[in-house]
Amino acid sequence: MRLSQSRFTVSAGAVIFRDDGRVLLLEHRFRPGSGLGIPGGFIGKGEQPEAALHRELCEETGLELTDVKYLTTRIIDTHVEVIFVARANGEIKLAEFEIVSAEWADPAHLPKRLSRNQRELIARAITSKPF
Repeated sequence: MRLSQSRFTVSAGAVIFRDDGRVLLLEHRFRPGSGLGIPGGFIGKGEQPEAALHRELCEETGLELTDVKYLTTRIIDTHVEVIFVARANGEIKLAEFEIVSAEWADPAHLPKRLSRNQRELIARAITSKPF
């Protein structure tokens, strides 16, 4: 692996539901042009994926997670994503230096600017019947 792949990155993300079934979508300042997407971020050295998810969500939104369950792992070029499904507690308190906007979206009426890739993750989370 080291001979063919000298560098890769790993992140943790989640499809996060509220009790009313809506999902959290964020627009990250440091992901220009990517539009809305599920929350998440890079995993630190020695950090476990679920711990990184909790840290990232707290840093970005102030929300706490419950019922965290593994959903899938995806590889996109040289990037590995560990994806979870979870519930959120609390009110959003945006870290405006990192997050441009946040919204709770109805999965049946997702915003048009949400990518197909993100839509597929949300659909997969719904069909996994996590709660």
